[in-house]
Formats: sequence, structure tokens, C-alpha cells
Amino acid sequence: MPLFRLLFLLLLFIPLIEVYLLIKVGALIGVIPTVALVVFTAVLGAQLMRHQGLAALARVQTLLARGELPTMPMLEGVVILVAGALLLTPGFLTDALGFLGLIPPVRRAVIWFVLRRGLVRPVVVQTPPSRAHGHDPNVIEGDFKREDD
Repeated sequence: MPLFRLLFLLLLFIPLIEVYLLIKVGALIGVIPTVALVVFTAVLGAQLMRHQGLAALARVQTLLARGELPTMPMLEGVVILVAGALLLTPGFLTDALGFLGLIPPVRRAVIWFVLRRGLVRPVVVQTPPSRAHGHDPNVIEGDFKREDD
């Protein structure tokens, strides 16, 4: 299934499922406890997202300082960001998915699943040649001499 079709279906059905779940839970425990639960999960999710996001940023900085490519911590940061957005969205399904995204083994499994399925394609960026490896055709070399009027 193409990615855009999947996103369209998710954007169509997730709000419907959320409304259904909010109505059912509201009928079961009451309106005020339901709203309080939704607000509580949003606040808790924001705190967890902040903590784990800062930890992922620290891992990225550590790997960069060692001269290593921080691929996995950067991808984890993206999943943490999406999980935080899901937790801030009112509803129980999005909260459950958001909390799953904040569990490190689940987060890594999601990343590997997405990479293996080819849902995201890596972008290869070529760096321009340096002077040590040869002449860059976009650089004009020369000398200059300043002459005052």
C-alpha cells in the first residue's frame, strides 16, 4: 500500500476511533474524569518526551564529538517527536501509540521496521571535493593585490 494512501486512511479513521473511545470512556467513568485523564496523559507525555528528547540529543552530541555518524539517535529523536505529538493529541488511541513510541525497545523496533520495509528512503548527500583530493571546478583560484587610490 502506498504511503500516502495509508496516511489518508489513518487521518480519516483515527479521529473517528478517538471520538468513539472518548464517548465510551466518558459514559463509563464520567465526563470530568475523562477530561482529567486526557489532560493528565498530555502533561505526562510532554514531560516524558522532553526527558527522552534531551537524552537523544545528548547521544547525538556524544557521537558527533567522537566523529561517528549518529543515525540511530537521530531517528529515535524523530520517533520521540512523533510520539510527543500523538500524546498531545486528545484521545486514548493516540495516547497509547504515543506512549509506545516512548519505550526504547519499541521505538527501535519501529525504526527497523520502517527501514526494512523501505517506507523511508535514505538520501545520499555527496560532499564537494576538497583541495586535497583535486581541483573543484566551481572555485576560481587567483591572487590579488590591493591598490589604493
